[in-house]
Amino acid sequence: MKKTLVMGASLKPNRYSFMAVNRLVTAGHDVVAFGLRSGEIANVKIDTELLQYNDIDTVTLYLNPKNQEAYYEYIIGLKPKRVIFNPGTENPVFYEMLRENNIQYEVACTLVLLSIGEY
Repeated sequence: MKKTLVMGASLKPNRYSFMAVNRLVTAGHDVVAFGLRSGEIANVKIDTELLQYNDIDTVTLYLNPKNQEAYYEYIIGLKPKRVIFNPGTENPVFYEMLRENNIQYEVACTLVLLSIGEY
């Protein structure tokens, strides 16, 4: 299964990032999470510090484009295979940076990809 970093994880059950962590875990994926507040979702600890995770396949973004700026270099440095831009996170500036670093990106919804077996 794909090791996924959820950027912008929230402890609020009505947030899509919360739902994504749950659905990824349920689907058997290895999940790590970064957010502003520490806590746990489905036994996944939300880290509040930028850690150097190993073997990240996918970064799924739940940060608006303005809030992504502080994490450009961090995400590129993780060398993920792909970055998913969920609805509301679309960012052509970051697309170009990823392309320059040979990192694939998708403008898609993680929850939809999981539900149709395309994750």
